[in-house]
Amino acid sequence: MKYKEIKVSKSGTYFTYANKQLFNKEYNAVLKFHSPGIAPVKDVSGWYHIDVNGVEVYKERYDRVFGFYFNRASVINNDLWFHINEKGERLYSESYAWSGNYQESICSVRDLNNHYFHIDLDGSPIYDSKYKFVGDFKDGYACVKQLNGFYKHIDKNGGFLNDKAFLDLGVFHKNYAIAKDENGWHHIDKKGKELYKERYAMMEPFYNGFAIVDTFEGTKQIINEKGAVILEI
Repeated sequence: MKYKEIKVSKSGTYFTYANKQLFNKEYNAVLKFHSPGIAPVKDVSGWYHIDVNGVEVYKERYDRVFGFYFNRASVINNDLWFHINEKGERLYSESYAWSGNYQESICSVRDLNNHYFHIDLDGSPIYDSKYKFVGDFKDGYACVKQLNGFYKHIDKNGGFLNDKAFLDLGVFHKNYAIAKDENGWHHIDKKGKELYKERYAMMEPFYNGFAIVDTFEGTKQIINEKGAVILEI
């Protein structure tokens, strides 16, 4: 049985395969299966993980568990967050106020002083800096909010991608990111350079060369990568 073909029921309380209920069991809650074929479930005993045969992976129970990414899952025990491996073993001794999911072998966490940073697969910080917020890595870069309130992009060594800082920032999508300065939102390249002069109240990343933007006048437009308005919608 391929775990990718196992579905979560509409009620979110059991699994189905080929439109039939699996394991002859209903839970309080379930989440989808992730590689290597493990899913989070909750019953009267608490949250834990099961394999594709419906068998518990370990004996421990948690306040909450999440899906596996890079064979690691976030779990909560007594309001403290950390990661376990697919055998249910704790990966590191540190506990956090929050932990994300591993993306590109790196995970964002928030420590007990409410500072954010990234850790590697062994749970070690990948740099010394602390931030007000950090996002997941995508295509080698992540957004971070510095202690001074400004956003920048960092690489997987924790180095700044360029010398530009913004009021808000998105991850790169097909070489461009959305960024906000004192005049509004726009698109930038990896040097932090604006693609055009116009600014917008809100916008989306480019999708196959075009992006939806909200003007300050309350209208929606589609622009191309040069900032030219292609369509009013």
